[in-house]
Amino acid sequence: MRLNVSMGRVVAGSVVLAAVVAGSGCGWWRKSNKLYGDDVAARPLEVPPELDRSSAASTGSATASSVVGGTQPKPAGAAVGAAGFTMSGTRDEAFTKVGEALATVEGVTIASRAQLLGAFDVNYEGSNFLVRVTAVEAGAYVSAVDPRGVPATGEAPAKLIASVKQAVGGR
Repeated sequence: MRLNVSMGRVVAGSVVLAAVVAGSGCGWWRKSNKLYGDDVAARPLEVPPELDRSSAASTGSATASSVVGGTQPKPAGAAVGAAGFTMSGTRDEAFTKVGEALATVEGVTIASRAQLLGAFDVNYEGSNFLVRVTAVEAGAYVSAVDPRGVPATGEAPAKLIASVKQAVGGR
């Protein structure tokens, strides 16, 4: 009989403990993420490379990036900034040539390459940015962009793009 009483206490204690854990334990494992905690309208907007200003320039259409940023896309013949140039050929041909040119520039580390996106993730002179190749009416446009998709600023991106332009014979 004494064994049944002590076994009953163990079972009752286990039930109480399980109820306490089930009722309040969720808070112990909960993790908060500020990105998902904000209002949906306050989250950053990501625009795919196909919808950026460079490719919109070739079609003349307004895109998500041009509407969100409040600017109109530039025409294909206009200079899109100091950190870019146009070269003849298809986007895939240009991507291959740019990859070969990047490999020859001293100090460039290619972290990754994504041919489908037309982008090289590079590190050059302490700066991290993307070298992006997009199709335009005149061939392919090669530019340096930061992770947000806007033209990269600074000496390193301009210097690297100038080196690549010289190596591939861009316009």
